[in-house]
Formats: sequence, C-alpha cells, structure tokens
Amino acid sequence: MRDKVACFNENAVNVSHPSCSSYVNTACVSPNLTPSVQNAVSCFYKITLSSTQKQLLVTVSWCKNHYAQGLTIKLSDDPSAASFKLNTNSRIFRKKKGTKVIESDNLKTEIFWDLSRAKYDVSGPEPVEGFYILVMIDSEIGLVLGDMAGEAVSKKFKTSGVAKASLVSRQEHCSGNALYSTRAQFSDTGIEHDILIKYSGENEGLKHPVLSVCIDKKTVIRVKRLKWNFRGNQTIFVDGLLVDLMWDVHNWFFNPSSRYAVFMFRTRRGTDSRLWLEEKMVHKEHDKVEFSLLMYACKIS
Repeated sequence: MRDKVACFNENAVNVSHPSCSSYVNTACVSPNLTPSVQNAVSCFYKITLSSTQKQLLVTVSWCKNHYAQGLTIKLSDDPSAASFKLNTNSRIFRKKKGTKVIESDNLKTEIFWDLSRAKYDVSGPEPVEGFYILVMIDSEIGLVLGDMAGEAVSKKFKTSGVAKASLVSRQEHCSGNALYSTRAQFSDTGIEHDILIKYSGENEGLKHPVLSVCIDKKTVIRVKRLKWNFRGNQTIFVDGLLVDLMWDVHNWFFNPSSRYAVFMFRTRRGTDSRLWLEEKMVHKEHDKVEFSLLMYACKIS
C-alpha cells in the first residue's frame, strides 16, 4: 500500500519520512553566507474568552532598526483599534517594566510586561529569554509570552480564568543577503523546525539562479531556472500535516525598486485537496486553527 505522501502528490516531500534521505542538502547544512536579519516580526493570536466564548485577534509585533527597537500590541485587526506601544531602545523614554490598561469595544485589557532582563538574538527584534508579557482581558489571562511568564502568573494572579490562545499566523520582514533563516511550529502539539531559504546566483558559478528551501537541514524544494519559475507552490508534509509552500520572487528580477520576495507556509486539512490560493475566507470548522508563516525577504545584494 502506498503511503500518505505518495498518494497525495507524486512530488510531495515528507520532512520526517525516513525514505527521504536523498533530500538531505549539504548546501543548506553549512552555508557560507551569514543569514539576513529580521527587521520586524508580527504574531497573530486568536483568543477565545472562556466566560463569553467571544473571539479576539491579538497582534504582537516586534521591530528593530537603526533608530528604535520596540513592541506593539493590538487588540483587533482594525487599524484604528486601540494599541499599546513601547520603545525599548529610546534614550528619552525607556520603560522596560510596567503595566498598562486599555479600554475598547467594551473590553478592559491590562498588559503586564518585564523586559528589563531580556536577551535578544543578534539577528532579530524578538527577545529569546529573560522576559514576560501578560495580556489580561476582562479578568481572564488571554495571552502569556516569555520564559518568565509562569513565575509572573503565579505571583500576580491567584484566581483568574485562562482564555484559549492559538498562534494562527506569523509574519517576518527580513533584509540583507539572499539567505533567510527562521523557526516555526506548525501545530500546537508539534515541535519547532529550522527553516532556511537560500538563493544561489551567477556569482556562485551557476548558469541560472536556484532557490532552495530546507527544513531541519533537509531540502524540501529546489527551484532551478528561477528567473523563469519566479512563482510556484509545493506541498510538503511536516509532523503529519499538509503544508502548502508558496514562493513569489518576481520582484527580485523584475522590480529592482522593491527587491522583496514573498514566501508562505500554510497548514491544510488532510481531507482538503485545494491549495490555500483556492480557498475562500470561510471557516467551516469553528474550532479548527490553521497556521501560516509569511516571510517578506528583501535581497539587497
């Protein structure tokens, strides 16, 4: 009997499948280039309040540039909605620990944060340890972030409801050379995976540009003659999930003023044979949470 990968797509790649050892990529294991830096990261969380079953979208964004480094938390996808902003790198005002109350849409939101001991990755704006962020919505703990969050919850809150929170989307803006590195967890119960996207061009002795995408040091796609195949998609399997991988590098070749390419990874139900591009924005399964990773990659050189 054919396995799930073969039955679904002759060209599908299973990241954890033992028979895929031929896809191990030496170029992605030891790249000569230093990965590009992340300028901004936005994480979108779906919060379901246990008391009213009301659903909210909370966006947590981190940014870093030559002038500032900061955090923004929004309680809706509406651009005019109330938000919390914190500049953690300002010489004039830098409050790395505190609380803030926001009232909007008949909701009372309290934000607690401590970034005073936060340590950051040199290639990105997000802290990696030594911090916590708590978002309380109508007396329920809606969002808990950071390695110090557990201790903070036990000290600050004795009796509080806990809302259901799921990460539904992550967006990253990267710039630098043509090597982009990140990590992603495609399901709440899965593990984090290393993702590496590499562009190889004529300056490396190739006759035609090549795009390689690796997950956990295994090549899942290798696009040759990239200038002619600047848009496309591939189905891969990660942790037993169907994941649609899409790339659009048109601007790298034909729009020099932009230089931004787009890469998307999106999970899909195993019974759904449609690509994410063909789906309508209708949630047939109310409790089903899908995840997408969207990368905007600027190639400077």
